[in-house]
Amino acid sequence: MLQTQEKVTGGTVAYERVGDGPAVVLTHGTPSSSVLWRDVVPALATDHTVYLWDLPGYGRSTTAAGVRPSVALHARVLAELLDAWDLRDPVLVGHDIGAAAVLRAHLRHRVPARALALLDAAVLPPWTTPVAQHIQAHLDVYRTMPEHVFHELIRAHLATATHRPLDASTERAYLEPYAGEAGQQRYLDQVEGFDEADTRDVVAALGEVAAPTLVLWGEHDRWLPADSADRLAAAIPGSRRVVVPEAGHFLPEDDPATTAAELGRFLRGV
Repeated sequence: MLQTQEKVTGGTVAYERVGDGPAVVLTHGTPSSSVLWRDVVPALATDHTVYLWDLPGYGRSTTAAGVRPSVALHARVLAELLDAWDLRDPVLVGHDIGAAAVLRAHLRHRVPARALALLDAAVLPPWTTPVAQHIQAHLDVYRTMPEHVFHELIRAHLATATHRPLDASTERAYLEPYAGEAGQQRYLDQVEGFDEADTRDVVAALGEVAAPTLVLWGEHDRWLPADSADRLAAAIPGSRRVVVPEAGHFLPEDDPATTAAELGRFLRGV
């Protein structure tokens, strides 16, 4: 559970720092939170200082009234956090839209990074899933949908994020932020903020990435198929691509041991 709060543009971010050594910053995606990294952090923290945080509007982080979560906002906030934490050459690790935020912070906000690790990255178009596209096209319907029906819908969608079924307690941890009417609106605010325009200039600049880069993907990703890993790795000079068998889109959830091992191997080489 994240205990520390930091005021940022458009809201307040919850974060935690674990371990000691060179800095590694873990950025989750959607619809998740720093919970995604819980079984990866211990292995990384044995010889690194690991920073994990909840994106604005996700987990325990909040947005101010009228502020909508987006990749553009998350990238700006990441740049602010790295400055507040006085990190000059961290390794930036991002999953899903968190990977998009990492790349945007690095390429557009000129945040320095010793290396980048991009997991099941929502960067190359199209990265909004058919479910998200349908919600965006019918937001008024989903905002007025009976709460119990909406809850079952997002529960079913979450089930497609992993290759291995979630146990009941883990499923509750992911769904807790979306409970009740307020949680329903929170989820829909997140989806409303998905905009591929936020990654268009990032995609155009991928050839400028000079930091060592790992592209890590779940073989059975049903949201962003594994061939997206090939395309992304081909667009980033010198990047290394690894596909993890028996894992889906939520790679750190499906196989935290392999995720930690691949990240550890990458970190030792940068």
